[in-house]
Amino acid sequence: MLILITGGSGSGKSAYAEQLVLEEGDAVRYYIATMPPYDEECREKILKHQILRAEKHFQTIECYENLEGLTLDAGAVVLLECLSNLTANICFLEKKDWTDPVTAILSGIRHLQKQTKTLIIVTNEVFSDGSRCDLATEDYKSVLGTVNQQISELADRVIEVVYSIPLQLK
Repeated sequence: MLILITGGSGSGKSAYAEQLVLEEGDAVRYYIATMPPYDEECREKILKHQILRAEKHFQTIECYENLEGLTLDAGAVVLLECLSNLTANICFLEKKDWTDPVTAILSGIRHLQKQTKTLIIVTNEVFSDGSRCDLATEDYKSVLGTVNQQISELADRVIEVVYSIPLQLK
């Protein structure tokens, strides 16, 4: 099963995604963390998420770019947190060796999906703010939008979380 969860910043989508993992029972639980701790704000956000995950029995894997390099226990429940960070890493990190970030991300998602019982992916809504950004950021938003659309086509369920309220879209 593939579940895509989207929503705005601070919408409650991460807490909702973690609850879905817990509802899967006693399967092995992986939390794939995609945010590199590159400054104090990121370290604080990572710590906040670690505290929220305490005692939920996740095995945390730090994976900033290459999902295809991961080997997981068959039948595991996986929470990928989050697609927007993964996309930013692929689009902006110095050692970029991806020629097509959309293909690289989708290939990694398919790789994870083959190994797991349930794959839950958290992503962000990036187009609702209505503001224009510099060209590199607009390119990133375009890549993320394309990836979100293609994963939603593959997904069994798509859920938008608004003010901690999950809305089933698919």
